[in-house]
Amino acid sequence: IDSSHTELLRIGSLDVDKGGTTIEQVYEAMSSVTFAPFSIYPEYLKGGGGHHSGDNEDQQKVPSSDVTLIVSVVDTYEDGDSYSSYEIFLNNLFSAMQAVNGGSCMDDHDTDPHVSMARGVKFKSAYHQEQYMYSANLEVAVWQAMYPKGTPIGSKGYASFPPGSRGNKQYVGYGNLYFFFDRANITKAFRPYRDLTDDEAAYATLYTSSDVSSYYANTNEIGFDYSGSGDGGGGNWEHNPYSWKATMAMHDMTDGWDLPPNCEQEGETFFGIPLSRKSDSSLQVSTSFQEQFNFEHIIDRNYTYIKSFGTNHGWLVGEQIGNGAGSIVDKDTAHIPIFYIGTTNPNMGGISLSNLIKVGKRIEFGTLYIKPAFVFIDDNGHIKLQFEMDPNSALAYLYDNLCKELGIAWNYDTPYNKEGVYTNCAMHASGDRAKYGCGPDGTGVGGFCPQMTVAYSARFQSEEHAAAYLDQCNNYVDYWRSLYPSGVAVGTNQFCPSGGCLGLFLNRYDLYNVFKPDLGGSWVEYGGGSLQPTFSPAPTWKGGCDEPHNFHLDKCFRKRMKPKASAVVWDSLGAVGQFSIFLIAFMAVTLSISIFLARARKRRRKGESYIDFMFRDAKRKSKKRKKRRLKGNKDLEESMLGDEKSRSRRSSRSKSRSRSKSKARERERERVRESARD
Repeated sequence: IDSSHTELLRIGSLDVDKGGTTIEQVYEAMSSVTFAPFSIYPEYLKGGGGHHSGDNEDQQKVPSSDVTLIVSVVDTYEDGDSYSSYEIFLNNLFSAMQAVNGGSCMDDHDTDPHVSMARGVKFKSAYHQEQYMYSANLEVAVWQAMYPKGTPIGSKGYASFPPGSRGNKQYVGYGNLYFFFDRANITKAFRPYRDLTDDEAAYATLYTSSDVSSYYANTNEIGFDYSGSGDGGGGNWEHNPYSWKATMAMHDMTDGWDLPPNCEQEGETFFGIPLSRKSDSSLQVSTSFQEQFNFEHIIDRNYTYIKSFGTNHGWLVGEQIGNGAGSIVDKDTAHIPIFYIGTTNPNMGGISLSNLIKVGKRIEFGTLYIKPAFVFIDDNGHIKLQFEMDPNSALAYLYDNLCKELGIAWNYDTPYNKEGVYTNCAMHASGDRAKYGCGPDGTGVGGFCPQMTVAYSARFQSEEHAAAYLDQCNNYVDYWRSLYPSGVAVGTNQFCPSGGCLGLFLNRYDLYNVFKPDLGGSWVEYGGGSLQPTFSPAPTWKGGCDEPHNFHLDKCFRKRMKPKASAVVWDSLGAVGQFSIFLIAFMAVTLSISIFLARARKRRRKGESYIDFMFRDAKRKSKKRKKRRLKGNKDLEESMLGDEKSRSRRSSRSKSRSRSKSKARERERERVRESARD
């Protein structure tokens, strides 16, 4: 989500046992502090920083950097004050925090105001970086022309604090301060003691309520110095996509990727095995996807060994409120990535989500068994749980098929799948195989290496503490190995009950689609309280789902490709149900053919073919049906019960006719007798 903000005071840990300050203490301190609306002035945008990967140490690689917007709080003076409103606020805030016994983890000075725009960014070349910095700072120059005295920050919208709390929406307004539980969650808003002045209100609504095109037209140059801020002027480098290799799939996930040829955008989509469990956090929740491993046994919740982290995320298997070192309360995102797909934007060289699911449904694999091997710290300082790499396992067979069907064309090897859809952004080559992966059974030149990241950039209190932590973790891993000597297919009673399913992740937070082993079917699955990816502020084209550039987005895909009810029912039957229906239909057809052949042998004429007999037999049956229908109609037309008069007349007529016939016969006999006498 969009987590743009400028930090004024870092509270740090919320764990009082570790020198932190509770939320209640912060709220109590802020309730005693008043402040006027603060105006923010944009200074310049800078790069640099080198990030955490150490890429800058290798001159053969593209350097990695952070992108930061530097801002400042404008000094405004209320009537009769000798100090600015901001200076008075800071003095009162520190006094209030001291009065509530704020913890020692809180900074003892205000933070230099800035907005972190991106981290671990890699540009295509020094020229591209220089052009970006110029374009971005020209935009900043336009902002400076629009807001020569700064502007209060805010909007006319409504929001809930904390996010997700229903029925608690309030007007946002302008000039507020907020308490950030972490960079992704605001839990409370604090309003200034006065409204905006006319000048402040004019600046605050200038961009949304008036035509600002003249500012853009009149700003043609940058009037401030931003040199030396990582604008690309200090080097001459360029990304070489043909230096890509398969081992780049095992990469520092806090840093940018080195993309392969014809891939123009980084993406986080991957196939993997979900291992997360339900979180107790009310801000970030997750669904339980397995019950075979409790990773709490390899987590240092009490920070006996860990001192801090190099990122804001803390433990990736779920953080807790009151955490001592990590600042973001993440939900449990435990998983084993198997195959990195990259972006789902076809216009940037990727594969659309719909096509990716089509290919995934056709890939056949057996039940996926995993067996933990050991916990280690990689070269980037990340804590990882390594799983055994068996080149003859179902997991290895799956990896081989994914490379064959979705890997990038490399070293004269090209992928192939029945759908005919491919990507240029996968981090695996089509010729890569599991036997080239990591571990004693592999050659170490491929991308197959089943690992689960436990934490990014962990900083231990000492080397001895790091060794003791690893020793404790691996003792418990040995217990898991004894518990599952042949590995285990993970799952729960509600999720993949038979175990061994494969997941399609849009990123490490969002499990999107799940595939059962042996082509047993698939379904869409959103993890816990995770929002659909379409709601993120990622750049999209105007026009909504009618715009072809947005077709690859999940919301648009589901709107355009909504499956028919018959298709859903057919897929729900699974392989066994579909085969049963096919078998019944086949038996019915064969039985009908057998009956026809037996009838034909008995009744067809000499020299008559089976086809001629079939038509003749069909015509004969149709004639019989017509005759039966006519006879039935005549019977129905006759009156079954006549009236009494007609019946009496008919009976009297029949009697008279019978009497007249008898008299005629007697007269005839008399004539015969008379003639005989004569």
